[in-house]
Amino acid sequence: MKSILTLLTLLWLGMFAPAQAAGKWVTTPYAPAKVVFEFYLDNPQKINNALYWVRSLMAPLLDAPYNYSPEDLKIVVVIHGTEIVTVAKKNEAKYKEAVDRMRYYADLGVSFRVCGLAAEDYGYALRDFQDFIEVVPNAITELAHWQQQGHALIVPQVLDKTIDIESIR
Repeated sequence: MKSILTLLTLLWLGMFAPAQAAGKWVTTPYAPAKVVFEFYLDNPQKINNALYWVRSLMAPLLDAPYNYSPEDLKIVVVIHGTEIVTVAKKNEAKYKEAVDRMRYYADLGVSFRVCGLAAEDYGYALRDFQDFIEVVPNAITELAHWQQQGHALIVPQVLDKTIDIESIR
């Protein structure tokens, strides 16, 4: 009898319980981006993942409902880690996918800048870089400059993935 009363009470309470709410899509009123990305990677192979951060910023802004043009976006990528080798002409075949993607973004107006001090550390001169690369005196000073001009700083976190999504969701 007690179990029947408990069951009836739970059913009765269930009738008055609110339905579980679902998530809600929000279209944030984004303005055209002014961003400086800092690429300082511990492995040049990670450049492709870091470039996805650039794509992830640009894609929603270029598509509906925002429909900004590439000229509306002000994006600078400052390179000063091991990924500097990916923009050296002599390594183009090895990093072809990354070079092609950077060239595509450069054609859309993204500025790729290499730290002159890092270039010197790697033994590179201006002639050693791809034609879309601009060499600047110093990465840290460059990052500060763009932030002072109102650009938001984004530092891609490129981690080694050790757990697959399916096993944790």
